[in-house]
Amino acid sequence: MDISSLNAVVIDLETTGLLKRTDRIIEIGALRIREGRIADTCSILVDPGFPLTQEIVEITGITDEMLAGREKFEQIADTLLDFLGDDVLVGHSITGDYAFLKKAFVDCRPKGFVFEKKGIDTLKLARALLEPDEKKRLADCCRHYGYVFHAHRAPDDAAATWFLLQKLYEEFGSLKPELFEPQQLCFAVKRDTPVMEKQKEKLRKAAKEMGIQIDENRMSALTKSQASRILDKLRASDRELFMNLLAPRKCSETT
Repeated sequence: MDISSLNAVVIDLETTGLLKRTDRIIEIGALRIREGRIADTCSILVDPGFPLTQEIVEITGITDEMLAGREKFEQIADTLLDFLGDDVLVGHSITGDYAFLKKAFVDCRPKGFVFEKKGIDTLKLARALLEPDEKKRLADCCRHYGYVFHAHRAPDDAAATWFLLQKLYEEFGSLKPELFEPQQLCFAVKRDTPVMEKQKEKLRKAAKEMGIQIDENRMSALTKSQASRILDKLRASDRELFMNLLAPRKCSETT
């Protein structure tokens, strides 16, 4: 690969958590690269359909108020697909972002939809090329090259990833060009099905026992896997999670 002729999309996502089958995308930042230069950018905030945990708010700086009124993923899917096109994806741990994207697309597209991509992973490159004792988080790798940025916001992370790829290629591209070749990305995904009636009954029963009012519309919008996750948490007596996911939203949180 010659980076001066690279056509790709550098992408980063912020999500509600790390579980690819149940957590949701809340921010997308992407750069379209044409012949080694930034040709276009994409920045989208996405309503996940439920409130964020305090941990995610603290990590990303994204709040429920920032997402209120934003479109859900299925409403921006066509725009994002057009931006991605047939390009190679570049990311820091691109397999994780690809998995979230593939799951989100499969859940909202017609049956039989295919989302197959090749990718270049700057995390794998950093692990292979930088000193073993150096930290390999995106911010640490960029700091190694004198670049400091606001981590955990998708547009900033995408820009930092592009910077890092250029620096790694500049230093190591002629020595180990094979490491920079795009590789097929793999993630097996199963389409989500709507919440089952028996799951709803279990959630209503749990809400009654806890003295919590339940929002029927929000419960009906759950997928089967999301409902299973909530029920699993309830077995661990996680009352706060139950209230966050299924209690009626405050006026300031309604979309």
